[in-house]
Amino acid sequence: MARPAEPPGRGRFITIEGPEGAGKTTQAARLEEFLRAGGTDVFRTREPGGTPLGERLRELLLATGRTAIRIEPLVDALLFSAARRQLVVDVIRPALDSGTTVVCTRYADSTIAYQGYGAGLPVDELRRLEELATGGLRPDLSILLDVTPEVGLRRKAPDDRTRFELGFDLDFHRRVRDGFLEIARSEPDRFAVLDASASARQVWDALRRAVEDRLGVRAPDGEPNRPVERIIR
Repeated sequence: MARPAEPPGRGRFITIEGPEGAGKTTQAARLEEFLRAGGTDVFRTREPGGTPLGERLRELLLATGRTAIRIEPLVDALLFSAARRQLVVDVIRPALDSGTTVVCTRYADSTIAYQGYGAGLPVDELRRLEELATGGLRPDLSILLDVTPEVGLRRKAPDDRTRFELGFDLDFHRRVRDGFLEIARSEPDRFAVLDASASARQVWDALRRAVEDRLGVRAPDGEPNRPVERIIR
């Protein structure tokens, strides 16, 4: 009699965080390709988004121009967290439980950085909201792509700017960046902090090495094993 198949192990949960213009979407796509080439089942998603509700909330939360509305910081935090809850329940946790690695552009750290450090909401209250929204689901590895707001905001094309680029001043974005760095300093075992002011190739080399070192992922055949030039520990 054939033995039942062993259930798959839990997948890895990797998040890509950082201020505006850090290159998160580009590097998340490269990471997905890298993991897939190495034989890993991988699913890439984003926040806010990734579910029908999340994508509708994304339109509301990031809207500019005539469709933009004023959103109070706590309402921002609640709406982002609602989208996050739906994404965790419908997408992230089922994928991880099936053995699939999940790469997510932004997660709970962004709410702490933007609505906490940036907008001034109490971080301890946002942490309680995070626990409620995520059910305690934490990333295995978080990659922080660090860039100054002066550099990051200049990189954004006019048609790629959201409410956060257009409606918040430079001091807000400086506080957000400082918040991300403070979060990373408080959890060094979870975070790898990379200098995202470098070229996209240099950032990718550093990101790939961080994933290899932290999660034991081997580079697929044909992937150049380049030296890491600018990684911040």
